[in-house]
This record gives sequence, C-alpha cells and structure tokens, in this order.
Amino acid sequence: MEKIWLKSYQPGVSSVIDPSRYTSLVDLLESTFQTFAMRPAFHNMGRTLSYAEIDRLSYQFACYLQNDLKLSRGDRVAIMMPNLLQYPVALFGLLRAGMVAVNCNPLYTPRELEHQLKDSGAKVIVILANFANTLEKVIANTPVKHVVITEIGDMLPFPKRQIVNALVKYVKKMVPAYSIPKAVSFQSALALGATTSLSKPVIKSEDLAFLQYTGGTTGVSKGAMLTHGNILANFLQAKTWIQFLIKEGEEIIITPLPLYHIFSLTANCMIFCSVGALNVLITNPRDMPGFVNELKKWKFSAITGVNTLFNGLLNTPGFSEVDFSSLKVALGGGMAVQRAVAEKWKAVTGVPLIEAYGLTETSPAACINPMNIREYNGFIGLPLPSTEITILDDAGASVDLGLVGEISIRGPQVMKGYWNRPDETAKVMTNDGFFRTGDLGYMNEDGYIKIVDRKKDMILVSGFNVYPNEVEDVIVTHPKVLEAAAIGVPDDKSGEAVKVFIVKKDPTLTEDEVKSFAKQGLTGYKLPKYVEFRTELPKSNVGKILRKDLRDQDLKKGQASHP
Repeated sequence: MEKIWLKSYQPGVSSVIDPSRYTSLVDLLESTFQTFAMRPAFHNMGRTLSYAEIDRLSYQFACYLQNDLKLSRGDRVAIMMPNLLQYPVALFGLLRAGMVAVNCNPLYTPRELEHQLKDSGAKVIVILANFANTLEKVIANTPVKHVVITEIGDMLPFPKRQIVNALVKYVKKMVPAYSIPKAVSFQSALALGATTSLSKPVIKSEDLAFLQYTGGTTGVSKGAMLTHGNILANFLQAKTWIQFLIKEGEEIIITPLPLYHIFSLTANCMIFCSVGALNVLITNPRDMPGFVNELKKWKFSAITGVNTLFNGLLNTPGFSEVDFSSLKVALGGGMAVQRAVAEKWKAVTGVPLIEAYGLTETSPAACINPMNIREYNGFIGLPLPSTEITILDDAGASVDLGLVGEISIRGPQVMKGYWNRPDETAKVMTNDGFFRTGDLGYMNEDGYIKIVDRKKDMILVSGFNVYPNEVEDVIVTHPKVLEAAAIGVPDDKSGEAVKVFIVKKDPTLTEDEVKSFAKQGLTGYKLPKYVEFRTELPKSNVGKILRKDLRDQDLKKGQASHP
C-alpha cells in the first residue's frame, strides 16, 4: 500500500524502527537502571526513588516471586493499585522474573475482578489494602494462591509511613475490613526477596509481557495479549517521534493517568523512564485542587491525559498560576480531544495539546500528530513509523481518501490476539493482519487521520449518520457548559434522536439556551431533541465519558416510566 503519510512526517523522523534493538522489556529496563542509576526515577507523596533504588527493590520483588512463591516464567501476576511507588517496583519485578502482568482496575466490582482473575489464571495478586475487601469476596472462586497486600504509605520513610497508613485506615476510614489469612505484606515480600538471588530467565520478544484487559462496548472484558516485542515496538515508535523534545536525564513528566492503563503504562512508564525522566505519580487526579497544588511544585516538561482531565484542570482555580515555562509536551489520548479544550489549553499554557490515538490492542499508540504543530488541527495524527493504516468498509475493502470507514491498523505493536478467545480475535483481525478498531474515520490526502466516532456510538437519524463527537464538540463551546455527552435514543418518527447530557458550568443554563446554541453549529438532523442536566457524567478509570452507561441508564429510566 502507498504510505502517503510519510510525506507529512516531521524532518528527522524515520519511516521504520528497528525492533531488534532490545531483546525484551527487561533488557530495556536494566539498561535504563544502569545508565541513570543516580537520577530520580519516581516521586509520590513526598518521596523520590532513584533508578538505582527502583533497580534494587524490583530485583528483590522478582526474587520473592521466583524463590519464595516458586513461580515460573510465564505465570500471571495481577496488580491492583493506583499510582503509588509500589506499582513500578511490583511491575518491573514481575517482568524481570519472566512473568506476565495482569493490570486490574482498583474500582472493579467483585464480579469484574473475579472474571479477570479467573480468565487470566493469575496465581498472585499485589493489591492495595483499600481494595482487599473486594478480593476477599471472590478469591475462593479464582486461581489466586498468593496475596501481597500493600498500604498507601508503605514506601514512605519512618515515621511518615506509619502516620499516613494510620490516617488512611483509622481517620479517613478508606480501608474496609477484610480477612485474607495467608496474605503477606509488601514490605515482607521485599525483605524476603533481599535474602536470595534471581536466576535470570531467558525472555524473548514474542513472550507475553501483559494481559491487558479491555471491555470494548459490549460483553465481558477480554485480555489483549501484548508481548515484550509489542511494547518495545511502540516504545521505539513513540520515542523516535518525540526525540526532538527530549533530553536524557533532564525531563520531568506528570503522570495523572493510572499506570495500569495502557496509555500511561507505555508513554509514561516505559518511554520516559528510558530517557531517565523523573515520573511524578498523581495518586488521585480527581482531587483537582490537590492536583493543581502538586503541579505548582514542579517545573515539568511533559504531561499526558485525556480530554476530561485537561478540561478539569483548566476549570480549577489556580491552574493558570502553574509554572509552564519548561512544558514541552502535552499529549492527549484515550478519547477525542475537543477543540474548545485544546484551544483553551494553548491559551493558558502556551503549549499545544497534541492529540494521539491508540487502543489497548495496539500497545497503544497508532497515530500521533507531529511534535512541531503549533495549533489544534482536529486530526488524530499520522501513522507511526512501521505502522500501516487503511480505512475499510463493512465488506473489508479499502475506501478512497476522504471517505469514512473503519480505521484498521497493521504494525509490530498490534497484539498477538485475545487471551483464550480465538473467536473474538478472528472478529477483529483481517486475513492480511490488520486490526479493525471499531472506530470510524477517514484519511486525507496528506495522510492525516480524522476520527469521527466509535462505530457502535453512531446515531442514525432518519437514515443520516450523526456522530456524537461532533455534537459534543459544538455543545461544549457554550460558555455555560462544563461537560457534555451525546447518545442516540429511540424515536418514533426518526428511528433515533439525539439526546445530550450536560454538566453545567453556570447554573443558569437552560434547555432552550442549549438547543438555540446548537442550531448555530449543527444542521437540523444533528440537533439534540432532548437535553438532560446532570451533576456529573459516568466516567472510566481514566476519566473517559462512558456513553454506554448513559444509554443503559436512559433505557432503564424509559422502561421505568413506561412499564
């Protein structure tokens, strides 16, 4: 296929990567630990760990898994915690021991956690005490044999560790009672590991590194099999893309998205670690005032996030007082970046909000806008080096430039398949190796990709396609609107009608104002027929607005009012 996007690459960006540069993620990590040993690596809650300390602690954890728990290469180890210093220690440790990471969302219900642990076959889980109550309810139904429990303050120095843990448990009452008799503390696991040595496993690029679960829009979550080679490829692709803005050993990156999410995992935890950056972990980004106060402490050079997070920061008092003089990269992914948010971000920070695109199944990055763009352009960018993108119709044929179809991706970052789900894998992989994303978009003559929406979110009004992203982009430019989400609801006349859910920025906003404003930017069939005001919108663990939940809630509400 003709790679028309290459002509739009920033000068100096190679069209291909060399995936043989590293044999595994462990090879990359251990090289990083050695090169930047004395540099600060991770900071959280007032404590900073150097790369040498991360090296030592993760090695101890690897020894514990291998020698004390007798785990073997390829065994699955689950991690269930927010952004804490314990996360990179546990993750890097299990990878060094040749095991496979199974990231679990701490907000999982017992049902969701049980499914993931059973499906993955995880033998061990490292879990924050705050969520041990959830595990207790289902552990008997899972293959988990060993539980390592950590508390929020475990990596802090004495006596701060005891004070923080007591405050969390007894004052804030954030740790529901639980009983898991044979559980071992994280500190004990590290101490045990310190008494032995690691028999280094042979790890190849095709070996699994992560079972990264993704729910999609329907059904139970599926484990995307991401190999060491997948993550390494994506690391190399993204690194060559942003090489012009990075200086080894000098960068400070802010990490508000959870490291257990693929975006943060690859971008923040792998790419920026590899250049000796300091990773500032934000444990609770939903506490926007606290987040802004933390930002004021740093002259940071990079930040990643999703649209709702950037929007939240922009609407938090004090954010404009943050020092942006060192900021080079603000990268938005995980959901569409809205023009109103991007333009306000540029106005406040002086730095463009660069949109990228990817999925769990692609490790995740597939497209990124060039780093030298100065303004928001409405596109998700260009295919990364060694990546091919085609736009397919429902029959699987490529469509012409400018026509909308399903964005489909081929490259070394594309997953091996879904864990134990060959049927689901077959649904999304074409015979020639393209992954069908479920996202609708088109490619222009310069190779830029424009995403219009999720295939399953599209609204059909009297036979016309309405894309929720477009409706939302218009509505959120109203000065009295904080957030908006659009869905399709059943309609007797048009089949479906547009309904918008709005969180107000100004309490005086009315339904008539919304509809009148929408007429200025949307043609008739795209206009919202219904408007519902909410105090908040349902969101995923990274802040992505969940339209599916809104559809389900609206359906139940309709059934309740029309029995």
